[in-house]
Amino acid sequence: MSTGLRDDDEGRQAWLQGVAADVARLDRSSSAERAADILRRSITEGALPPGAQLSEVELTEVLEVSRNTLREAFRLLTHEGLLVYKLHRGVFVPELDEHDVVDLYRLRRVLEVDVVRGLAERDPELPAGRLEPLQDDVEAAEAAALADRWQAVATANMRFHEDLVGLADSARLDAIAGRLLAELRLMFHVIAKPRDLHASYVARNRGLLELLEARKYGQAAADLHQYLLDSEQGLLDAFRAR
Repeated sequence: MSTGLRDDDEGRQAWLQGVAADVARLDRSSSAERAADILRRSITEGALPPGAQLSEVELTEVLEVSRNTLREAFRLLTHEGLLVYKLHRGVFVPELDEHDVVDLYRLRRVLEVDVVRGLAERDPELPAGRLEPLQDDVEAAEAAALADRWQAVATANMRFHEDLVGLADSARLDAIAGRLLAELRLMFHVIAKPRDLHASYVARNRGLLELLEARKYGQAAADLHQYLLDSEQGLLDAFRAR
C-alpha cells in the first residue's frame, strides 16, 4: 500500500526511518499515545503533508505496535482533527481550507497572546534560563534562513511558538498548542514559495524574544497579536491564490 507521504519513495523511507528513531527513544508505556505523539510531531515538522495516506502495514512495523494500538493512535489524532478516516479508503492527513485558517488563528491569538500578557504577573516565579529554548529556536531559524532551508525555518518557528506557550507552565495549554501548531503546519503546505511566508518572521521572532528578555510583556503581547494577524493574512492570501 502506498502511503502518499512524499512524491518519491526515497522521501517516504526517510520519514519511516525517522519514525523508527523516535520509537527507539521511547519507553513502552501508553503505546497508543506515544505513537500518536510521533505522528503528531511528523505533522508539525512537515513530514506528513495534507492528503498523505497512512499505511497500517508500514506503521505497525516501524512503530513496533499492534494494529489495535495503531488504530487507537489514529483515533486519538482523528479526534484532534489531525487525521481523517475515509470509508473504504483508509486514514489520511486532512486538507484544510480558509475557514480553518481563520478558526485556528482566532484560537492562537487567545492562547499565545494571553500567555505572554500573563508573564507580567508570573515574572517573579519564572525560573532562570526560562527563555533559553526560545533563544535556541530563534538561532536555529536564523541559521536555516542563511542556508536557504525554509522548511527548517518553518520547523524552528513551530518550536518557538510551542516554547512560548510553554512559559505558562501548563500541561493542558501545551497539549492544546501542540494540536493547533500541527494543524498550522498542514496549512504551510499551500505556500508555493516558503520563503515568502517565513522570511519576515525570523526577525520578528528575534524581536519578540528581545522584548521578553527586557520584561516588556505588554509590548510583546501587542506585537504578537499583530504578528498573528499578519501571519493569518499571509496564509489566507496563499489559499486564495491557488
